[in-house]
Amino acid sequence: MLNIALFGPPGAGKGTQSEKLIKNYNLFYISTGDLLRKEISEETKLGLEAKSIIASGGLVPDEIIVQIIEKTITNNPDANGFLFDGFPRTYMQTYILEGLMIKLNTSLNCLISIDVPEEESVKRLLNRGQTSGRPDDNEKVIRKRLKEYHEKTLPVLQYFKDKGIYKEVNGLDEIATVYKNIRSIIKEELQKKLFNIVLFGYPGSGRGSQGKALAKEFGLKYLSTGEMLEQEIELRSSFGENLKTAYEEGELVSDEVVVKLIERELDNSKDVKGFIFKGFPRTLVQSYILDGLLKKHDSSISMVLQLEVPTLELINRLDERSRTEKCMPYDTSTTRIVKRLQTHENTTIPVMQKYNQLHEVTKIDGRGSFEEIFERVKEAVAFGIKHTR
Repeated sequence: MLNIALFGPPGAGKGTQSEKLIKNYNLFYISTGDLLRKEISEETKLGLEAKSIIASGGLVPDEIIVQIIEKTITNNPDANGFLFDGFPRTYMQTYILEGLMIKLNTSLNCLISIDVPEEESVKRLLNRGQTSGRPDDNEKVIRKRLKEYHEKTLPVLQYFKDKGIYKEVNGLDEIATVYKNIRSIIKEELQKKLFNIVLFGYPGSGRGSQGKALAKEFGLKYLSTGEMLEQEIELRSSFGENLKTAYEEGELVSDEVVVKLIERELDNSKDVKGFIFKGFPRTLVQSYILDGLLKKHDSSISMVLQLEVPTLELINRLDERSRTEKCMPYDTSTTRIVKRLQTHENTTIPVMQKYNQLHEVTKIDGRGSFEEIFERVKEAVAFGIKHTR
């Protein structure tokens, strides 16, 4: 999720830049003024409270503002993120926004300030006043607005400077140049985020070979719970011996064991661009566990891929594999193969339903040569990276 706060004095061009950013990044625009007017016009409970306060000459309190913002965010789950225009406006509101982001399991990526000198702001707004017909576009009111903006905003900007997420662009440049510079900042921020892929497919679908090739192609780290478990068994670690029987029978290993292995990999992997998860999550519970593990590292699932192969072809592939050095413990008989496929289907369907709702699972035809399948998978991942960064 991409969350940006866009700042700038009146006349800086925030509205123009906001329109471009919303369209290009699929962001939901949050302007407290617009949201308040919407709530009032729809006569919602919050809107009626705000209307009453305004009618009596008061300022709408943060208590109402934060509820409206939270409501807006939770009601727009399909947005790729949110663009905050002029919020937070006060030092206290910075803490409100931080707390709100934490509650919603997200964070503000950066605050971008469009820097324009006061005299330029006055000039632009006076020019606008000649055509807008707005009564507040006169020099006395303009300078009062600018004075209020600078007095209230400086502490807010300093807060985000201290957090290291404050960015600034020159608002005197041409509109296209300002937008280009803002996009460069966003691109840099997005590249800091891990690109994480969950790779699904029945045993025999080729997840392992495709996952490793993808990791090499895009500089990601490939994590296979099966390979990690095998390593623990070979090392005869403290819990390796306990899981040997279950693993050889093709049964699911306890979540506690698998989570410890994945958490260890996430903690010890530095300077990676992201992860490819193969064999995890296998159950609905594990899908929530993975969300939590990634959240701990300020990350999330970026893409879900599913390799689709007909059942009879899967059985044929696994049977052929049983006669090679790549034979897995559950390949040794048709009974074990069928049992493994059934177990996978029973546990995975709820997981796929969840991911279809949240991430729109990308389905890939898993038939054909390795090279043919890889071209399809590679194209899908390249498209995913391009449209999230």
